[in-house]
Amino acid sequence: MANRYFGRKAIILKTKKYKPKLNSFMKMHKCEICGKELNSEESLKNHKNDKHGIIKKSNFVKKSHLIYFSLVILILVAGFFTFKSATAPGEHDNFAKCLTEHGAIFYGAFWCPHCADQKKLFGKSIQYVNYIECSTPDKGGQTPICIGAKIRGYPTWEFKDGSRLSGLISLEDLSEKSECPLENLSEPLNLE
Repeated sequence: MANRYFGRKAIILKTKKYKPKLNSFMKMHKCEICGKELNSEESLKNHKNDKHGIIKKSNFVKKSHLIYFSLVILILVAGFFTFKSATAPGEHDNFAKCLTEHGAIFYGAFWCPHCADQKKLFGKSIQYVNYIECSTPDKGGQTPICIGAKIRGYPTWEFKDGSRLSGLISLEDLSEKSECPLENLSEPLNLE
């Protein structure tokens, strides 16, 4: 008889919805979204996360901290490479210094496209060129130093011997005119 009773019980359990009887110490937790009852608070949190996409606050804080930390690292790396490239010597530093030491002067205007192209040829090394700005801030006139030097067009290069070259001048032509070497400038020049 025991086997038969067990078999019937199994059939009953399969056909009816089986709800275990709650002990008086068990508290049911109800999902506010779908109304499902769960037997523990942890089960309720897991249910909300899995079924309704509600992320636990503690995980959200951790994810947001990870995002902020990643952004800070990214900014620091970008800043490092920007600083490194800004402090690295220019390709033509020694050539530009040699031009200045040999008395070459570059007259130009901030609005002049050929002057901008001339500056681009030097890159970061333009800081070592003896450059004189000839335009007034309103683009309406010339500075006194350029009037006194009788500069008529931009860019104009003036050399120690008083000769001038006008227009966009290649670095090779500047090297030839000034006798400043353009190649193999990895070592500082010894100019006496």
